[in-house]
Amino acid sequence: MADTMLDPGAELERLVDIMRKLRAEGGCPWDREQDLRSLRPYLLEEAFEVLEEMDRVAYGGSWRTFCEELGDLLFQIVFHAQLATELGEFTFADVAKAISDKLVSRHPHVFGDGQRLEGAEQVLDNWAKLKAAEKKRKTGREGSVLDGVPVAAPALMRAERLTEKASRIGFDWPDIASVRAKLAEELAELDEAIAADDRDAIEHELGDVLFSLANLARFVGAPAEDALRMAIRRFTARFQYIESALRAEGVALGDATLEHLERHWQGAKAQEKALPAPSWVPRAPVTTLRLGVADLPAQRAFWDALAPRLGWTRPRGSDPLQAVYEEGDLRFVFHEAPSAASGMILTLTAPSPAAVERLRGILEEIPGGRVIQHQAGRLAFQDPAGLVWEYAPSVE
Repeated sequence: MADTMLDPGAELERLVDIMRKLRAEGGCPWDREQDLRSLRPYLLEEAFEVLEEMDRVAYGGSWRTFCEELGDLLFQIVFHAQLATELGEFTFADVAKAISDKLVSRHPHVFGDGQRLEGAEQVLDNWAKLKAAEKKRKTGREGSVLDGVPVAAPALMRAERLTEKASRIGFDWPDIASVRAKLAEELAELDEAIAADDRDAIEHELGDVLFSLANLARFVGAPAEDALRMAIRRFTARFQYIESALRAEGVALGDATLEHLERHWQGAKAQEKALPAPSWVPRAPVTTLRLGVADLPAQRAFWDALAPRLGWTRPRGSDPLQAVYEEGDLRFVFHEAPSAASGMILTLTAPSPAAVERLRGILEEIPGGRVIQHQAGRLAFQDPAGLVWEYAPSVE
């Protein structure tokens, strides 16, 4: 639930001013030492952290933490713009103007008198034509349809984007069946290379298989890079389940037989299926907690302020006689009742120790609650109804 009272322009100006002061005489020594080369790893790190938070949100994690990571990434952009400003090259305003101008010019069907376009496919086709025309005006040549995909991008992502760009001028398979048949063909050629024990041929054919898989991913609407990242996430969780199970049995990690490992692997998969589906799958919360409180208005005022900061949501059309909040697969329903639920303790998981620290700071800003324990990355606070909420960081 976003804070609609904030002025985006004012907050952005504040951020740019903070960056300017950090780099100025008497500012932060570390920030003053940085240059384009030294900032490269931080830009990549922040981009990957945003990606991790996107995955967490997809599985019911906090939107608030995602918001914070987007802020960290934005700070990198502001930092680079400040370096350019100091050299007299461009300012952050130029950065914002450039992308705004580009978006307006490439969406004449929205901002201009261009013809109305039906569907995303027509929009992409028109985008490619407008982009080629822009490049010709700037450089005197249209360039390649495949331009714009960074060479340093992950290979699966790059393969998918390249085939997508080629498809915009009609260079594409007619249907999914054709793409699947091509994959089968490439797999057969890989089998031949493996049978021949030809290392160069194996690498060549394996590359063709991966490229075909990326193309198939585009056709079915499941980005290959995302699909592989989720598969890695599942593998990691399942393997760590095996490790925990073996420790509980007193079996050394290297002493278990393959059959033993496979039994626990299947146990991990069974546990995985029992977990709630990712949040992109429409579903109702699996658990609803109804909590009676003596003073509903005070409870609502506190949680209306805290819930959005935690990334919790309020369902639309909520009953005015209740205060309802959702967090992942949990729904908390506060209702006025003579026998209040004070003294009850509810334990939740925070994404990280840093998130616990941020929560402590948030609680200091919101009246009505009080922190009653804060140590070793754990936090407990009491809300106006006397309910105790414990937060502890998750173990990845």
